[in-house]
Amino acid sequence: MVTQEKKTCPFTSAMEKFVYTRWEVPYDLNSSKEERDNIRTQKRKEYDKLRRQCRRLLKHSKDGFNLNEVGRISCDGYSGTLTQDTDSPSSEDVVSARESLSSEERSPDIEYSERHSSARLEGVDSARQIPIADASTLDTDSSDSDSSEEPEVSHTFPSMEGTEENDPDMTSKEDSSPSMTEVSSKLHNNEDFASWQRIIRLDAVRANSEWIPWSPSQAAISEGRAHRSAEAVGLKDYDHLEPSRIFHAARLVAILEAYALYDPEIGYCQGMSDLLSPILAVMSEDHEAFWCFVGFMRKARHNFRLDEVGIRRQLNIVSKIIKCKDSHLYRHLEKLQAEDCFFVYRMVVVLFRRELTFEQTICLWEVMWADQAAIRAGIAKSAWGRIRQRAPPTDELLLYAIAASVLQKRKLIIERYSSMDEIIRECNSMAGHLDVWKLLDDAHDLVVNLHDKIEASF
Repeated sequence: MVTQEKKTCPFTSAMEKFVYTRWEVPYDLNSSKEERDNIRTQKRKEYDKLRRQCRRLLKHSKDGFNLNEVGRISCDGYSGTLTQDTDSPSSEDVVSARESLSSEERSPDIEYSERHSSARLEGVDSARQIPIADASTLDTDSSDSDSSEEPEVSHTFPSMEGTEENDPDMTSKEDSSPSMTEVSSKLHNNEDFASWQRIIRLDAVRANSEWIPWSPSQAAISEGRAHRSAEAVGLKDYDHLEPSRIFHAARLVAILEAYALYDPEIGYCQGMSDLLSPILAVMSEDHEAFWCFVGFMRKARHNFRLDEVGIRRQLNIVSKIIKCKDSHLYRHLEKLQAEDCFFVYRMVVVLFRRELTFEQTICLWEVMWADQAAIRAGIAKSAWGRIRQRAPPTDELLLYAIAASVLQKRKLIIERYSSMDEIIRECNSMAGHLDVWKLLDDAHDLVVNLHDKIEASF
């Protein structure tokens, strides 16, 4: 159980250290300071190479595209370019769920094409990869002022192979990074990156300001520096924003673009900016924030896969938790053809970011990361539960928390709701009204009682 005295979550240097060491590079315990510094320097160079590549692609894309014009680009809510098999019995539910996920994001100045959205759901994927041929010509563009600094990044972008050697758990199917071969094979269409750039900029400008109280140094950024940062990444239409939000938006653009090149199989989908924003509030250096995000996305990237395997697996776990805990509620969901739990789609994709406040999100994520770190340390195989008289660490704590949030509304769902759309609206209305500590207590209770049973079912 979570004790009351621990229910505060200020951003501190300790938090920054935790995020950095958890996600960026797990150093060898016997490494020297010089070796660690060398690794950091190398990682910074790799990030800088990706950023130069982004600037070249941005420059060339301006010849044929107006990055300030949305056109017909849509990412269908948080699932981005994820597709759904329209022959699946739950296809209509997926469409409904996705529409609800994106409804609060739409603003009057953005045109969302239903025709394009339909094509995406049918598996038409026209905005995913970047061509090797086109991109390679950019490396020799002598007009770029950065080209003389150091050799340009190769199209076999840096993988996390070295990291995985130190962390065997990272090689699993649900917790992986793109290999160098995979990255190289996915670079097909330069226009795709231009599409990602447009969407990234729109999402960056729309990012909220919840993070400001927790990052005083970034909140106090000067107007001049903010505008220089915005111009450096080609950000437009930000005059209505205060300097701190302009600076934050520019950092979002820089890192999300770099990630789209680093992992072109996933590219960029709406929702990724929600995952990156808390990291930016903690990390003041872009290259450090980038590698932390790369580590974070090793697991989260499966939320944005085209085949939706990662999302379906997680929704299936939530469904099993509810079924094991509350058969009455589960039978009601079956009657509504909602037992697949697509009504919690958004919660899964952005890791509760939209339902919790900024501070609550960090609290939940820290507990999740601590559980995952305990698993990597082998604690999950020890007598942890008996010794600590609490839930054993689990890699799926988020899913238990999501199931707990639904179970907290069981009476309302059973007595008042007669369609999945109504349940989706109820789940979306939870935003800002959840007690993260009660949620964690309930989630840990579920882990204590159901963990072994759920694990055995897979």
